Amino acid sequence: MPTTDERQSERDEDPLDPSFLRRIGAFVVDWVVSALVTFVLLPYDLLLEPGQQPPLLLGIPQSSWATLGVFFVLNVVLVRLTGSTLGHRLFGLQVWQVRAGSFTLQVLARSALACLFLPGLVRAGDGRLLHDYLAGTRIVRPGADGA
Repeated sequence: MPTTDERQSERDEDPLDPSFLRRIGAFVVDWVVSALVTFVLLPYDLLLEPGQQPPLLLGIPQSSWATLGVFFVLNVVLVRLTGSTLGHRLFGLQVWQVRAGSFTLQVLARSALACLFLPGLVRAGDGRLLHDYLAGTRIVRPGADGA
């Protein structure tokens, strides 16, 4: 029976498990794409006069909420259809279903938790990040050795 240290080292050496840097890089790409889509399609802050306060919702500019909404929609649509977002694709990552059930519901849950950002920084017991663990998904590097 492997010890806890041996199981931890097996998880750390799993070729399918992407590095934290790849995950953060993919998130940043997806957020930048969402911000660009928001400001091209819904130019909130660009229509303001100099010195004018942007419209707020719960003390946060509406453009930020719109960016979060675009991020959510892009994540749900792209992961459901292709298994990855643009950022995932650029960094060689893909979302796999781990638990039986509706993949669409798992993607919805994963995307909603990813919008909270913090679950994407916390590791669960099996090495996956919390938003993947709770949603029943796993992010992998399909081109890595062992795939």
